[in-house]
Amino acid sequence: MRIMVIGAGQMGQGIAQVMAEAGHITLLNNLDHTAPEQGIRNIAERLKRAVAKGRRTEESVAHVLKDVHASHSLRDAERCDMVFEALAEDEGLKGSVLKELDGICQGSCIFASNTSSLPITRLASYTHRPEKVVGMHFMNPVPVMKLVEIIPGLATSKDTMKQVTILARELGKVAVEVRDVPGFVSNRVLQALINEAIWCLYDGTATVEGIDNVMRYGMNHPMGPLETADLIGLDTVLSIQQVIYEGFGQEKYHPCPLLQNYVDAGWLGKKVGRGFYRYEGGKKVVV
Repeated sequence: MRIMVIGAGQMGQGIAQVMAEAGHITLLNNLDHTAPEQGIRNIAERLKRAVAKGRRTEESVAHVLKDVHASHSLRDAERCDMVFEALAEDEGLKGSVLKELDGICQGSCIFASNTSSLPITRLASYTHRPEKVVGMHFMNPVPVMKLVEIIPGLATSKDTMKQVTILARELGKVAVEVRDVPGFVSNRVLQALINEAIWCLYDGTATVEGIDNVMRYGMNHPMGPLETADLIGLDTVLSIQQVIYEGFGQEKYHPCPLLQNYVDAGWLGKKVGRGFYRYEGGKKVVV
């Protein structure tokens, strides 16, 4: 297949990598035209580190990289069989890109959104092919994590669902079909955990490190909820929680005010070097 991934951030890079690993010609595009090349360099760097650790061969890396290409125009999607949207959690942004693609892509092209919380039915309404629009929510980091949530919109066809489920399994993922509800399953549960952890910090129940250690050593989580929030990005966490809260209208989903405070302060997590923890040289430092 010929595939375009739109959004050259961490998730888009991961999706492009696993597509190329499966032998698909993959175009990595970004609305910022300088980003695709950097995204490909990041993919190459991660693969080279895997070679150094003995997890991959140089030949396998070369095979992957020959199938990933930078794209500087959405027009490049004209001959694609599938387009993955991995943009920020902004319905207006995602919708405008899907609308533009609708006028470019061939009628058989499937549009898959990696949204972590926005309704697939609403995203599909920006196109004239709602039967071809589906959610494929990968977990981060994409090359490592096995789960993909497959979310049909109201009009998504059975054939589209079959095709993307087969693709997910071809990528070595565990495909789970989930209803089109706010947050799906993964974020509905995860964000409730993160939000409650932030409330614990807000009301002084324990320190940042104390809360994370309870979940790591008491519940055997590989990473505590506050460190997880930093990794996701606190602006993204807030956006997802707001979608879930507005979608269900239940007070239990209301984002903690402390989260809004951190976002207002620009403390967005690991990507900016400060969130619930500080990060120096990519390493976590307890605040």
